[in-house]
Amino acid sequence: MICRRRHFSFRTEEAYIHWIKRFIFFHQKRHPDTMGIPEVEAFLNHLAAVRLCSASTQTQALNALVFLYQEVLEKPLGNMKGLNRVQQRHRVPVVLSTSEVKDCLDGMSGTCQLIAQLIYGAGLRVNECMGLRVKDLDFVAGYLSVRDGKGGKDRTTLLPKQLIAPLQKHLLKVAQLHQSDLNRGAGFAAMPGALYKKYPAASRSLAWQYVFPSSVLRLWGDGSMKVRWHMSDSTIQKAFKVALRQANIHKHASVHTLRHSFATHLLGSGTDIRTIQLLLGHRSLQTTMIYTHVIEATKSVTSPFDNL
Repeated sequence: MICRRRHFSFRTEEAYIHWIKRFIFFHQKRHPDTMGIPEVEAFLNHLAAVRLCSASTQTQALNALVFLYQEVLEKPLGNMKGLNRVQQRHRVPVVLSTSEVKDCLDGMSGTCQLIAQLIYGAGLRVNECMGLRVKDLDFVAGYLSVRDGKGGKDRTTLLPKQLIAPLQKHLLKVAQLHQSDLNRGAGFAAMPGALYKKYPAASRSLAWQYVFPSSVLRLWGDGSMKVRWHMSDSTIQKAFKVALRQANIHKHASVHTLRHSFATHLLGSGTDIRTIQLLLGHRSLQTTMIYTHVIEATKSVTSPFDNL
């Protein structure tokens, strides 16, 4: 409930619960109220030394336990002098070339292909693409709106012109599916917060339906409403992995690599870094600067071997 009051994202809430459970089981199911700094340090040091977790993983676990003790149990942990932090490593993201992106996208079909094209064409995160509603697409202005993205932020980004016609054709099928749901007494869309109470009719409007809806209906709220959520993230992840293998590309890539490729290709074509930061929704310009390393590492440099 405290996470909900703080308007934490569902993924953050899920992650915090996961780490709190791991912490409790690590200490033989002792109640956190009977433990303190030594037990927290032992768990976090175990993650670093035995589980060999990354710096970001250890930090997430630390944040979850700090939140538990400070906000839930109201017993702040204070300074943890015995905590061994994992050293942060700055890694250059995996990026596909334009020809590799084309090969991957051409190897996909149907809705999964459209999703992958949109992720690359607009620089979206997977969950941002899946969370798009019909009302978030502006075909006239040529942009789309990302609602409640990472960090709870909204932003606008590009809507590729070549995807306008395929998306409009896709939305006709979504509209037909929605009408079929309405005829069966369903047709609700899950809405953020308590908006479904404030605007009860909006939940059954086409505008609030997901652009990429699930194939099944599920009960929501008090159990009286049948809603159609968005497709599962794993669906596009698996389809992209298959396309990657079929394209004979051996890079350690995932569908999120399309977002990295979007940023790198924009930078390579001369788009300024500040614009790319806004399109990606990065809070800090320093985060966006990582893509300059991909470009500058090989830009205007010839290997001496090539001059032999």
